[in-house]
Amino acid sequence: MVTAAVLAAVITLAVNGGSVAQTVSDHFSKRVLIPPDTSKITASNSYAQHGPQLAFDEHNNTWWGPGFTGDDAGRWIQAGFNQPVDLLDVVISPGESTNASDLDSSALPQNLEADVTTADGKVQTTTLTLDPNVGPQTRPLRFSSVVSVRFVIRSAFNASPTKQVAIAEIEFFGPSRGSGS
Repeated sequence: MVTAAVLAAVITLAVNGGSVAQTVSDHFSKRVLIPPDTSKITASNSYAQHGPQLAFDEHNNTWWGPGFTGDDAGRWIQAGFNQPVDLLDVVISPGESTNASDLDSSALPQNLEADVTTADGKVQTTTLTLDPNVGPQTRPLRFSSVVSVRFVIRSAFNASPTKQVAIAEIEFFGPSRGSGS
């Protein structure tokens, strides 16, 4: 019985060895910022003077808002890359800034659907659940050969008829290649 279990484990490791090794490598890898191509940043809608580029400008005192009040379910923001990239994490800063005093200024995204498009044209979807706080929140987003990511708002904290969802910043991080990670 033990021999069969060991043999099964060895076969599984042999078949999935590359993915296991990659997972371990990704876990310990130094992460580097991967900015999107500014010409490939779009959104379903944007509030005047708060366009989608502001969510990717590396400034946490600017923000994107879809320009509608309520939970903004179904509204989206998308970033594309010049060439396929490998992603490990995404850092999202909900709200109009990272200052706690701005917490009640807008609705904050709660559930975002991340539609990840890879170089082969396939779209994979994962749900990111955020906390009801302003400031950077890191979530795993581990995909290879990514050409674009669309974040679709599914629900929001603090939604009301007088507040729209705001996102101060979205940053992508991938493995540092050649850094001795």
